[in-house]
Parts: sequence; structure tokens; C-alpha cells
Amino acid sequence: MKKFNFRKVLDGLTASSPGGSAGGGGAGGGSAHPGGTAGAAGTPREEIQETLTSDYFQICKTVRHGFPYLPTALAFDPVQKILAIGTRTGAIRILGRPGVDCYCQHESGAAVLQLQFLINEGALVSACADDTLHLWNLRQKRPAILHSLKFNRERITYCHLPFQSKWLYVGTERGNTHIVNIESFILSGYVIMWNKAIELSTKTHPGPVVHLSDSPRDEGKLLIGYENGTVVFWDLRSKRADLRAYYDEAIHSVAWHHEGKQFMCSHSDGSLTLWNLKSPNRPFQTTIPHGKIQRDGKKPESCKPILKVEYKTCKNSEPFVIFSGGLSYDKACRRPSLTIMHGKAITVLEMDHPIVDFLTLCETPYPNEFQEPYAVVVLLEKDLIVVDLTQSNFPIFENPYPIDIHESPVTCTEYFADCPPDLIPVLYSVGAKHKKQGYSNKEWPISGGAWNLGAQTYPEIIITGHADGSVKFWDASAITLQMLYKLKTSKVFEKQKPGEGKATAEIVEEDPFAVQMMYWCPESRIFCVAGVSAYVVVYRFSKHEVNTEIASLEVRLQYEVEDIITPEPEIIPQFPDASSQLPSLKSLSGSTNTVACEGMMKDSIPCLSVKTRPVRMPPGYQADLVIQLVWVDGEPPQQITSLAVNSAYGLVAFGNCNGLAVVDFMQKTVLLSMGTLELYGSSDPYQRQPRSPRKSKQFAADNFCMRGLSNFYPDLTKRIRTSYQSGMLFSLAPFSLLIINNCLSPFSVVSVKGSRKLSLPTDLKTDLDHVNGHCTSPTSQSCSSGKRLSSADVSKANRRGPGRPPFRKAQSAACMEISLPVTTEVGYISRRAMLQQLHGISSFSHDERHYTAHTWMNKENRENSFSRSRSSSVSSIDRDSKEAITALYFMESFARKNDSAVSPCLWVGTGLGMVLILSLNLPASDDLRQSEPVMVSPSGTVLTLKGAVLTFACLDCTGTLIHPPYEVWRDPHSADDGEKTRKRKLVMHSPSSSQDMGDHQFAVICSEKQAKVFSLPSQTCLYVHNITETSFLLQADVVTLCNSVCLACFCANGHIMTLSLPSLRPLLDINYLPVTDMRIARTFCFSNEGQALYLSSPTEIQRLTYSQEMCDNLQDMLGDLFTPVETPEAQNRGFLKGLFGGSGQAFDREELFGEATAGKASRSLAQHIPGSGGIEGVRGAAGGVIGDLTRARIALDERGQKLGELDERTASMMASAEAFSKHAHEVMLKYKDKKWYQF
Repeated sequence: MKKFNFRKVLDGLTASSPGGSAGGGGAGGGSAHPGGTAGAAGTPREEIQETLTSDYFQICKTVRHGFPYLPTALAFDPVQKILAIGTRTGAIRILGRPGVDCYCQHESGAAVLQLQFLINEGALVSACADDTLHLWNLRQKRPAILHSLKFNRERITYCHLPFQSKWLYVGTERGNTHIVNIESFILSGYVIMWNKAIELSTKTHPGPVVHLSDSPRDEGKLLIGYENGTVVFWDLRSKRADLRAYYDEAIHSVAWHHEGKQFMCSHSDGSLTLWNLKSPNRPFQTTIPHGKIQRDGKKPESCKPILKVEYKTCKNSEPFVIFSGGLSYDKACRRPSLTIMHGKAITVLEMDHPIVDFLTLCETPYPNEFQEPYAVVVLLEKDLIVVDLTQSNFPIFENPYPIDIHESPVTCTEYFADCPPDLIPVLYSVGAKHKKQGYSNKEWPISGGAWNLGAQTYPEIIITGHADGSVKFWDASAITLQMLYKLKTSKVFEKQKPGEGKATAEIVEEDPFAVQMMYWCPESRIFCVAGVSAYVVVYRFSKHEVNTEIASLEVRLQYEVEDIITPEPEIIPQFPDASSQLPSLKSLSGSTNTVACEGMMKDSIPCLSVKTRPVRMPPGYQADLVIQLVWVDGEPPQQITSLAVNSAYGLVAFGNCNGLAVVDFMQKTVLLSMGTLELYGSSDPYQRQPRSPRKSKQFAADNFCMRGLSNFYPDLTKRIRTSYQSGMLFSLAPFSLLIINNCLSPFSVVSVKGSRKLSLPTDLKTDLDHVNGHCTSPTSQSCSSGKRLSSADVSKANRRGPGRPPFRKAQSAACMEISLPVTTEVGYISRRAMLQQLHGISSFSHDERHYTAHTWMNKENRENSFSRSRSSSVSSIDRDSKEAITALYFMESFARKNDSAVSPCLWVGTGLGMVLILSLNLPASDDLRQSEPVMVSPSGTVLTLKGAVLTFACLDCTGTLIHPPYEVWRDPHSADDGEKTRKRKLVMHSPSSSQDMGDHQFAVICSEKQAKVFSLPSQTCLYVHNITETSFLLQADVVTLCNSVCLACFCANGHIMTLSLPSLRPLLDINYLPVTDMRIARTFCFSNEGQALYLSSPTEIQRLTYSQEMCDNLQDMLGDLFTPVETPEAQNRGFLKGLFGGSGQAFDREELFGEATAGKASRSLAQHIPGSGGIEGVRGAAGGVIGDLTRARIALDERGQKLGELDERTASMMASAEAFSKHAHEVMLKYKDKKWYQF
């Protein structure tokens, strides 16, 4: 009830509450009212009825896609046919048929050591590195822990659960074996101590238990393998060892022959030993499969350890011996391999990644029958493959799961919910042509569980950009994920030959084609990519193959200045020692080291070479235009920080920290290339301070566009090109302290209009809000000396040296620079300070020399310092007079106050919170579009916000979202060249047609600190909401939900918020997702219909919803892990086997291990912890008619089985009684006529 009241309180809040603290937030002549409304646009609260309330919002995780990060364990249920994978982070992924994919997490986060299914019982046991056993209930869509058992004095090393048994054997590091009751999760008093298992004469400890298994022939016998090479065959009834076997090499694994007379061991010297229970003194067969045979008859030389072996028998062919490892030491470069020995044939399957574990899938769950293996599941560090054993060439199955998301590290993501329905089949049709061949023709063997589409029907597409330049389109409908189409953007560029391209290497070390930013228009199918090497590629979609040349443009983006000041160079040591003195304030704030540049100064050359010859382009996305930024005066182009495309206008706009470029991709011409300051003209509200000019030209490699992903992906190309290192971030503390101290030490206190402020080096900016009457960004500039210019000094700003790129090292794709108010208590001074605090290192220093001296930061910090593409918004304008273009948006809007009608506009947002509107003058008719030029001109309109601008949107006078105009897709290479095909069909979204309400719009603008709603054309600030004072937004988007619209925000402090539009009422504010890794910051994105996603690990995409409706329907959309399946019947053993095959069926574990016989275990040995998914969870999950029928059927089966056993016992007793009666009758006849003295 309290929660309901709290939500209603949120609903009752108006814009007056947040607006009251915003003060003079309005700009451009519009007056801002503390109450949040302005009279100029009427009373919009009466005009617009907002339908969204807090009841529409709730946050929950929906599904996780991708390969489990850092896998450690593997298990398979052969009856249910589901697979479980445990990870180093304590996660468990359970996979079944496509669509059945469940993620669950141990609260402790301890690594999963081993997994064991209770076969066909809907339960799973996990053993973790914190020496705790957990029992998971899988009979519900979201598994829960029923019981936990924490071992206090011993460390768990191995577990074994026999088929159809409720007693779990647990081996420990001390060599002891304990027994746990699965139903109650309580230890039995029965313990096999290591000193009782080995011979009394043995003087050394046998080591930890590495294997436990009961004999297939007799369940009363337990095989215990110890690490040092000892194997003990323990009789559970008599509590003594039947036999012991010793080998002089360490044991890694043991496998039984199904008859229970032989077992095989794998050893650390690469050998396999086969033992017979009748002669345990020595193995009757020893082989080193990959060892070289010596000519003099000596033992083959040792090989690498065989980590695991499985011994599987077939009824109609030779047995399979399958093992991992065991390769010869002299083949150091050979990849990890799985060896399959079938008869005399030995097949070695080389893997791309190290093998974590493997399992052989067999037809029967019974260990004492012919196993008949049909597949091998191989879990690799970064992949999962299944090998088909039924075909002689051992092909692999085509994997239906989306586990190749990390094939190349993900650098950016986009999410489109409720997109046009024809896109998915079209993308799939062009992507299907590129699929690999040679897979097994059999169905995927992991086929358990059940899944249905659920109620959600709208199509969803996820796009991922990657470090190798590839872009993948995924079908994400109905919480599944399937790859549709893969685009390789690197194909438009020439491949660099070894030894060439030194100039490029200075800019981008390893990944020059990494995708930094993407923009997709689903309706027109125009796709645009911004790359890390400062280029933009525009793609058009075509169903036809074409052979054509790629058009390219070069753009020179710099400040145009008349008077260039070049002061005398200052000689500075190039590579200072780490123990050198702290740099002075002067060196931190402006000057850089001087490095001589080889050869001539680079100028007007791009970073990469576009192919000049005709290129064959297959159906799909085909490059229409490549735009490259070029070197300027020996300095490389700066990274692209914002990107926007409009198909109706035929324009692409992009910006960086130098300025803005607008390109006509229809006429292939550059319309605008202008520095940010020039966009203001005379309407610049800032009194800019001239930067202290550089002491010398800066070497290109020092101040570069981006050092490629080498600066933020720790293990990209050298170790199988997948970003996996997250554990290396904290080993550099001494160095990080030095760097951070260097950044923080120089500061001075200066006076700004009577108030005292801290003046920090460029990397750590102060929050100078409301300085000189303007609401400035926390990232706003102030000079290195801490002064601001008077208006008389503005003219000096035009005489400073040529615009230098701000120091943006290690910022491929806009590194998050966190700008927060300076505090001496808790909190971060800047985004960079957050990075330093987060990762224990300084990912970049403004002092150029430190960057060169500490190149180790490149490799350690690549993954975690790479932020979401457009977050240079969030990034820096290095306290000089430069400001980055952080947001761009094409829309039909009012460019000026006195406009009476909407016109094409480009809205430009900067890192200082400034919003500029550019007018676009397009040719009047479509016929003139290809010939007449497009004019782009500043309108003079300037609006201000606090913090870097993140996003724009436009609402009509009824509060409905206005979509930017677009061109309906037409195939550019269609065979039909008629007039209808060539004529463009444009869809222009104009405001509502109502005459009395169609004369104004609402412009929604959100920055990293606040959101504002302006009325257009009056430019009056109607509503303002200060979203955060102590943090900053990483992502903000205007999204549609339940046929309405809202502003969704993700804050760096982990809060996810939604605000109503246009009134900016808070609807949701939940501290949900702590930004523990910069990967979350750079990949988090919102979409329509309450959907969002982020990269939870380098290999996994986590999807979540903030919609109450989807949370309510989620149970119906998730797959069922457990389905009622009959356990296959055991084969008839036959009379002779039953007579001579042992007494396995007569073994009663309950009698032996129960409390009545074995007693209670020591309380201090293990502690029982009840789980959250108790019996209520089981009843709820298995409820309903199906659950009741299933339970009734199982109960009937059990009753029938017991009746059958009773019938057999009754028949046996009758036969015995009849035999006794017959024998008694014979005795009676024999002595009937004899006298007593004749006996």
C-alpha cells in the first residue's frame, strides 16, 4: 500500500518542483518561469492530457543473450535434454531448444566448480568455490535455490550423484568423502576418511579427491581417485577398501567401462591407463596416444596432461575413447584439441580456444548399459560446439544460439523495438546467402524445454558494431535473438600491406575499422556508420548485386583563424621517468612535449585509403558514399562525436570537437564544414577565453584521432580478438596513484564574481554553473589560470592559434569524462575521476608526456575506458575554447522566433549545453534535388542547458511525437527503371492538422544534467527538470510506450528514470544498475515499448524492460526448462547377468547412509541454509492442471511400481510355501508306517 501511495505522490508532482531550482533556464529571449509554465504558449497542461502514470512503469531483467562469460563447468540431463554452464562469476546458464535460455546467479558470486543434474527430476546441484552446495529448482521459469550447504572445514573438489539416487558423494581437498542427502540437504554421518581408504603403510597423503563414481556393476562399490595416482575401490557396506591401484603419475580423470569390470585413467604425462578389477597391481594397458614411439623400445616420451577422458561403449562397433589435451610438447604452436579414438582410428579436432570441459551425449542414462554415444558437447573458453559422432568425419552441428556476439568485441549497440515488420525477412534473406556450409545434417541435440511466442508480437532488431568493422543485425523479437545479417564495413577500404601505412598506424594501432557510432533509418533503410579512424560511410539497401566504384569525399574540419600566434617552443624532456617531479600547473594546462616528426608535415590526407577500383557488392547494404576527415597541419582528425542522417533531405551531419560537417549524399558534395565557434556567429553567449597557444607543434602520434581499440580493449587481436580481460585492472595501483596525483596536484583558488572556485587542470573540470548569468555545463571551459575573460577580451579569441584537437587519448568512441561539482568529500570531480576511481588507474592524463611514458595503460584500459559512441557529449572540451558537437537531429521545426511555418532544420547540441538551430534550404521540387544546391545557414537561435546535450525530440501541439521526415525505401539498383521507380516518395511528418492548435510545437532537449521543454516558435522554456545534481546522465532517449511518449534516462549513479512529456513529471526513479564497468555506460540504450539493453559482459547482452505490462507478461514469454518426460526403461539384464552380474539392485543407500544407521554428521562440518525457492515456489511453479496431472501420474507410477514389487514378493513367498509343503509331505510319507523305535 505504501508503494502505491508513493507512486501517486510522484504522479502529483508538477514541473514546479524541479523547475523551481532551475532558475533562469530559458534562453533565446524566452522567459523561464520557476513554476514551470509560461504564458506565451497558452496553458499546455489544459491542452495536453498526459496518459502515462507511474503505474505504467516497473523495471525487471528479461533475458540474457550470448556466450556465458568465463565458463568453468558443464552438465547435461540426457532425459530432459537440457544443458547447464557455470561460470567464474557465479552465473549459471541453462539452455534447451532455441528460445529456452535461462540465466541465474549465485548471490555470493563465487565461481561454479561443478554442476550435477538430478536427471529427469527438474533439479540441479551446483558446487561453488566458496565450498557451498546449492540445490536449484528447475520446475519454474526462473530457477530458485531450494537448499544450500556450506562446508566450514573442508574444501569441495569433486561431486558425484548416481542416477536415480538421492545421495550425493562429495570429495574434498583433504581426501575425505562425505555424503549429502539431496532431499533434506543434510550431511550423513557416513564418511570415508582418506587414512582409512589408503593402506596403513602409505606414508604420504594421497592428495585431494579428483574423482568419485559408483561401479556400473555394483552400486555398493565406490571408486575414489586421488590426485597423486591412487585409486581406491571402496565397499560401502563393509566400509573397507576392496582393492587399491597405484600409478606414478597424477590422475586427472577416471572413466568406467559400462560392464563395471574395467576403468580408464588419464594422467599428467599424457598417458591413458586401463585397469582390470581382477588384477589391480598394474594397468593391463598403458598408452600415450600422442607420444612419439622410441626406436630402442623405450617408453614413449611424455606429453601434455590429458585433463579428461571418457570411455563410451557401442553395441555394434568399437568403443569411443575421447579426451582433451595430451598433445606432444614439441608442438608448442598447436591449438587446443579434442582427440577421438574409435577403434584404430585417431581423429584430432583442433579448437580455436582452450577447452574448459566436454561431455559425451549418450542414448541411455543408465551407466551399466551400452552407452551408444552420438555427440560430444565441447565447452571452450569463448565458444560452445557440438560434434556429431555418428558420422565418420565428425562434423559439428550448426549452433542455433546467439553465442557469437563477441566474435569481434562489441563497440556500440542500437536497439529498435516496433520497427517495420518487413525488415526482418528482408535482412534474413540477404544474410542467409552467406551462411557457412559443412554442418551436420542432424537436428541440434540439446532440444529440451518448451517455448512459445507469448503475447508480444511487434518486431525488434538489435544492431551491434564491432572492433573489426563488422556490423551485425539481430532479430530480437519475443525475447529471443537470432542473427539476420552481417555487414563488413572494412571492405570499402584498401588493405594495408605489412610495412606500409605507417601514418595510419600512428593514429590507430590495431583496429582502424572499429565501429564507433551507428545511425539507422528503418523506414528508408539508410544506414550510416562512423568509424574510429574519423570516417563516415553511408549505406543504401539493395536486393541486387552490383559492381561499382565507391564515391568518397574528404572533409577538412578545423578552426579558420586569421592571426596565428606561434610562440617560441619550450624544450621539455620527452619521456620523463615515473619518479620525476610532478608537472607544473603550466605544463598540465597547455604545453606538451616536443617530438620530432619524421618527414614532411601531414596535411589534407585521410587516415585510410578508399578502394578506387570497381567493387563487387552483394545484395544487402552497399556503400553509397565514404566521407573522411583529413589531417590538418600535421595533426590527425579528431574522433566523430555525433552523427545524424535524414533520407528525405538526403543529408548526413556529423561533428567532433573541432566543429560540424554537413554532406549532401545525393549530390556527393560537402555543404558545410565549420568550426563550432563559427556556428554561433554574433550570437555566441559565452565570453570565450583564448587558450594559451601550444609551445610547439605536437607530434601526430601523441595527439591522435584515436589509438584504435587498443586503448580500451585489453585482449583484442593478440588473444583471439575477444575482449575478456577484466581482472587485470587492479594490479597497477602504484602507477595509478602517480598519474592521479599528477592530475590532481596543481590547483589554485580563484575568484569568480565574488565566489571562490577551484581551478583544476584540464582533465578535472569544475562545475561553474550560472557564471556570468548563464547556465553553463559542468564541462564548460575555464582557463588554466582560473580566469574568465571580460567582454572586451572576446576579440582575442579570434587571434589564437589554429584549433588543436583537445587531448583525447584513449578515447576511441568518446571516452566518458565525468563532470561533477568539485567536492572534498564523496563524489567524483569529473568523468575521468570516476574512471580513475572505478578502475584503479588513470586512463588518460592531460600531460602528454605521461601518456607516452605509461603505455601500459593502453592495454589495461581499452575495454573499460571506451564509452558509448555519442558520449563525447559527455566528454570533454578540454577547458580551452573548444566545444564538441554532441547531438544532432534533423526535423521539421521553427528555426526562428518569427517563423510562421515549419521548415527543415538541423538541431545541434554541444558539450557546453548550447543548442543551435541551422536552417536547411532544400530545392522546391524533387526534380531539382539532384541539380540545385542545398543551402545550410545558421538561424541565430541559441538555447542553453546545463551540461552536454544528449538528445532532441519534437512534439506537436497535442503532445504526439513528430518523427523526422523520411524517404520510402526503393531499390537503387532495381531492374525496373521506369519513372515510378526513380521518383522519390517522401513521408513528411507535419504537426496536427487542427487549425487552432497546429501553430506551435514542443522541443524536448535533454542534457547530462537537466531536461527542458521549449515552446516553438516562441522559444519559451515551458518546463525544466534538474535530473541530477551530483551525477550525470549517460543515456537519454524520447521513447514511445502505450501509445504515449516519455523521456527515459540512465544516470551514472545507476538510476533509471522516466519523465512525462511535455510536463517532465517524474514517473520512475529506481537505483537499478550500478555502473561497475564502463562497458555498461557505452552500450546502454533505450528503445520503444519499454525495452532497453546493455552489454553485461564482453560476451553477453542483458535485456531489461521498464514497462509494467511487459513485466506482467514476462512469465508467459519465458521458456519452460522442465517438461514431463518418461524416464526410459532399463534394458532387461537377462538371467545370467542377473545371476552373476553383482548385487547392484539389492543395495539400499537409505539404510546405509540414513541417520538410524550412520548417525548425525558433525554440526561444525557443514551448515544448512534454507533457500528462497522453497516448497511454495515448487507448488506455484508446478501448479495448474498439467502440474496436478503430472504429479498424479508420477504417484500412480510409484504406486504401480510398489504394487508390482509386492506382487513379486507374494509370488516368491507362495512358491516358497508350496515347496515347503511338498517337502513336508514327502517327509510325512517316508515316515508314515514306521514305529517310533525305527527312527
